[in-house]
Amino acid sequence: TEIGLLSQLSSINLCCIGLTGAIPTEIGLLSQLLSIRLSDNDLTGTIPTEIGLLSQLSSINLCCIGLTGAIPTEIGLLSQLLSIRLSDNDLTGTIPTEIGLLS
Repeated sequence: TEIGLLSQLSSINLCCIGLTGAIPTEIGLLSQLLSIRLSDNDLTGTIPTEIGLLSQLSSINLCCIGLTGAIPTEIGLLSQLLSIRLSDNDLTGTIPTEIGLLS
């Protein structure tokens, strides 16, 4: 999708606007992204593993959007991560041990 072309984008805040569909894998191309907030929408699918490519990301809020599947281990690659909110989804499995290695 076209979102991958926004290479200088530092923040995404698209909360509570009725978004549908899946989080595009092209989100991994947004190398300057610091914050992503998509809470309170009607998204489907899983958290893309490409999220692990966002080395500058410090905040993730994906609450209440209908995500399924496991939390990707790639989140453990986000060395700048300070806050992660994934509540009120249908995620399965355990919290990846890689998240515990973040400092």
